[in-house]
Amino acid sequence: MSYLSRFIVRQDRMRYLWWLAGIVIMTLIVPPALNELYPSQHDRDLMAETMKNPVMTAMVGPGDLANYTLGAMVSHQMLLMTAIAAAIMNILLTVRHTRSEEEDGQAELLRSLPIARHSQLTASMLVLFGVNLLLSVLIGAGLYSLSFDSMDLPGSLVYGASLGAVGLFFAGFTAVCAQLSDSSRGAVGLAFTGMIGCYLLRSGSEWIPPFGWLAQVQPYSDNNWLPVWGLLAASVLLFMLAVILQGRRDMGSGLLPSRSGRAHASILLRHPIGLAWILQRTAFISWSIGMLVLGLSYGSVLGDLDMFFKDNDMLASMIVADENSSLTAQFLPMLMAVLAFISTIPALLAIHKIAGEERKLRLDHLLGRAVSRKRLLVSYIVLALFTGFVMLNLSALGLWLAGTASMEDPFMFQTVWQASIVHFPAITVMIGISAALIGVAKKATGFVWLYLFYGFLTLYLGGLFQFPEWMEKLSPFGFVAKLPIEDMNWLYAGGSLTVTMILLIFGINRYTRRDIQDS
Repeated sequence: MSYLSRFIVRQDRMRYLWWLAGIVIMTLIVPPALNELYPSQHDRDLMAETMKNPVMTAMVGPGDLANYTLGAMVSHQMLLMTAIAAAIMNILLTVRHTRSEEEDGQAELLRSLPIARHSQLTASMLVLFGVNLLLSVLIGAGLYSLSFDSMDLPGSLVYGASLGAVGLFFAGFTAVCAQLSDSSRGAVGLAFTGMIGCYLLRSGSEWIPPFGWLAQVQPYSDNNWLPVWGLLAASVLLFMLAVILQGRRDMGSGLLPSRSGRAHASILLRHPIGLAWILQRTAFISWSIGMLVLGLSYGSVLGDLDMFFKDNDMLASMIVADENSSLTAQFLPMLMAVLAFISTIPALLAIHKIAGEERKLRLDHLLGRAVSRKRLLVSYIVLALFTGFVMLNLSALGLWLAGTASMEDPFMFQTVWQASIVHFPAITVMIGISAALIGVAKKATGFVWLYLFYGFLTLYLGGLFQFPEWMEKLSPFGFVAKLPIEDMNWLYAGGSLTVTMILLIFGINRYTRRDIQDS
């Protein structure tokens, strides 16, 4: 067991490092920023009054608003969001260690050695236990080391432990999903569906684990350890269930029934773009529903934004100031920018799929036929552009529908749509960068995620942390006109599309010249 655990750690040590660094850094930079924005208890009490809105309670959960110290504020506004990041980390890592390795044939190689049937699953859970324990210790010690009066050691420890417990819960839950589905894609889909369902149900009842239980921990106020122990016990039960289910299925199969295939191939399979669409249509539909729902949730708060901005310096520092526009109109560019960043993710996933297919040696069958590399890559590029365009439109539609219902003087659809679609040139630049990286080497595609995260950090938090303007301009999203507050900048939009064309031509050219693995 120890050899298997060390083998897993050696394989993915850099992934653990990046995940842990990202979550810990994002957690530790918030308390000093909130302390600077709300230096007195009077300022924090005003913020507590703002947070009493039912919409905000549904988004971030209940908090100790009667004693809204800095620690209580950090716990109230950050714990649930950070827990979602920890859940995503555990879902992706668990699927990678279980179903993905089985799908790629690595699990079969391991089982040919003298190891027990459940050794690989158990070793994966032990590694993830260590990762979540390290996350808990780093966050707990890090928050306490900030030396704020209201952020004592017991509160910091329970804050870190609750995040680790939520992470372990989703590691166990995903291990169960990996036994139910017959593919890594299906396991990820089931796990994310469960996570989103838990988040939505939490707003209706605080007894829905794990996010409902998490809201009862109340670090820096009650320091209630009981939900943490409950989450750990639930994680153990889920892991035991995963072991039992694994013993009842064959390798490569899932317990949920698979749909039988067609007797004859679809006409879409006559073209590479048809194959790319069939491979990704489930993810496309899932993301489409998600973006529409996300737009609806963002639009539902538009009616209360004027009240949120009153006496709220943090939100005010994030908007584009314009005395001639309402506060809601000033905040619209920031909302659409966040939705545009999220819309970029499925677009990048769509083009990165070709690198995944190459990694799994599936391109050999295609390229061995009358399909050129240029035609193949262009198909994925077109699908990625289509995905980004549709996601932007659906998020704008959802925001407009909910905004129309919640606002006394709602926006026209054209206003919301223009504020959304103006980000499309920036998304095409990100797709162009991915195409260029795929053209150079498939392993280089990971850098585009760091670049996207940098753009989000500088644009979303740039106003809050007073970043210099040149940092924002290093991202293509820094050149997007902030409609409807600013006028459309056609020069920036045309420049972004020109850069996209150059990157796409470079990427396609390099892709047709480099070696395809094992072909």
